[in-house]
Parts: sequence; C-alpha cells; structure tokens
Amino acid sequence: MDPRIARTRSSLQQALLELARERPLEAITVSDIVDRAGVNRSSFYQHYSDKEVLLVDALDSATEEAAESLEPMAELPEGPPEALIVYLRHVDANADLYRVALGDSGSAPVIARVRDRIEAVVRDAVAASGLAQQPGLPVDILAAGIAGSALGVVRAWLVRDPRPSVETAAEWMWRVITGPKDGWGLRAR
Repeated sequence: MDPRIARTRSSLQQALLELARERPLEAITVSDIVDRAGVNRSSFYQHYSDKEVLLVDALDSATEEAAESLEPMAELPEGPPEALIVYLRHVDANADLYRVALGDSGSAPVIARVRDRIEAVVRDAVAASGLAQQPGLPVDILAAGIAGSALGVVRAWLVRDPRPSVETAAEWMWRVITGPKDGWGLRAR
C-alpha cells in the first residue's frame, strides 16, 4: 500500500478513536473526524464511504496489530499470551466504543469483521504453531468457536461495573478459549 494512503487511513482511524473516547459515536460527524485527522473531506471519501466503514477498518487494524505480535507457540502457555493482553488494552482504552459497536444494538458489519479477523488470527496461529488439533475438529470450526467465545467474553467484560482489569479479562478469555483442565467442572449425575 502507498505510504500516503496508509498514513491518511491511520490518521482517520486514530481521529475516530480519539473522538469516540470524548463523546458517543452517534455524536461524531465526518467533519469532526477530518478536522481531527487534519485531512480534507474529499480525502475521507476517497478512503471510506461513511463513518461505519471507517469504524470497521479502525477496529480491524487494532486486531491485526495485536495478531502481528503473536508469537508462534509450540505448546499452549499457562496464561494468556502478551498479544491478547495488548489487544484487550486497546479494547479497554476504547471501551465505550466497543460496548456500543459489539452490543445488542451494535453494528453488524463491525461485529462480523471483528469476528472474521479473530477467526483468521486463530487459523494462522494454529497453522504456524504446529500444535496438534483434536481429531475430527476442522480448524475453521475451532477458529469460529474461539472467535465467538472471545467476543462473548469481551462483551460480558465491557458491561461489568466496575469493569475488571485487562489482566483479569485476559485470564478469563484464556481460560474460556483453552478450556479448564477439569472439563468445566461438569460431571455426569
């Protein structure tokens, strides 16, 4: 990608995230975004059709950045990888935005894109790790399950009041997606 395009998109994404920390998403206009980003309105529309498409791209970029720092694993670590903590720090810093975007009345395109990106990260991580998969469990099914679980944990974490720490959320998510050693504590009666 042309560095100027990448720079403009990054500026617009950062502007939206900054503004969303200051006020509700519905109160932010394209004019607000371009003013904060220091670009003109036509530049915005060269890259994005509307604010929601920009939001999807901004949240997707955050997921991608965290994925880039994910180290290949020869075996699952005891605790959450640093890349997960980095990602959840981003979510925490933009909690109001994520709460709205991923909530019950949230944006379907945003939810779909975040879920798709998490699925891609899981597929790539499994392929790069060489970890043994469960027989009969296709990697796309595993990725879909982990993505759904991860989004569920994020949503539940974001609505808690007070919201627990990033480290607590990372631990919860890691336990949910890797499964507890006792099989969830469920036993046949």
